[in-house]
Amino acid sequence: MKISTVGLKLAAIAFAVVLAGCETKPPPAAPTPPPAPVMTPAPSIVPGSAEDLRVNVGDTVHFDYDKSAVLDADKATLQRQAAWLAKFPAIKVTIEGYCDERGTREYNIALGARRANAVKEYLVSLGVSAGRVDTISYGKERPICTESNEACWAQNRRGVTIIASGANS
Repeated sequence: MKISTVGLKLAAIAFAVVLAGCETKPPPAAPTPPPAPVMTPAPSIVPGSAEDLRVNVGDTVHFDYDKSAVLDADKATLQRQAAWLAKFPAIKVTIEGYCDERGTREYNIALGARRANAVKEYLVSLGVSAGRVDTISYGKERPICTESNEACWAQNRRGVTIIASGANS
């Protein structure tokens, strides 16, 4: 029996179609992972709060040894405080003056008072009402660092602005 060329071609095509139908199917797609849990952001800082002042503005300035002049490096912090206080006119603050451990208790109470007053005067010079700013001195009584070295003493020579009233919660 003689097979024609056309017949061979048709047989080849039929064979290819049959083979194509027998190919294995691709494996099923991997199951989709469950959706990621929705992360709730940490509560944001409330504008006008003590944390807002501390984190976004800065509440502390430092002083040189035995000095009460506001340092040039800290004037930007006090300028931010003045701008922040302008945005929140109901807030009243207290400036706390601190010293390092050197010197007598009486001397450091007086120096801490001069430091607190220097911060107040600078804020008032920037437009903050003097009636919104009180001062207090703790001298050397509340150190944040208790080692007896210059790096530690420098941390303790400070003026801290705290909110006395009118803050947002």
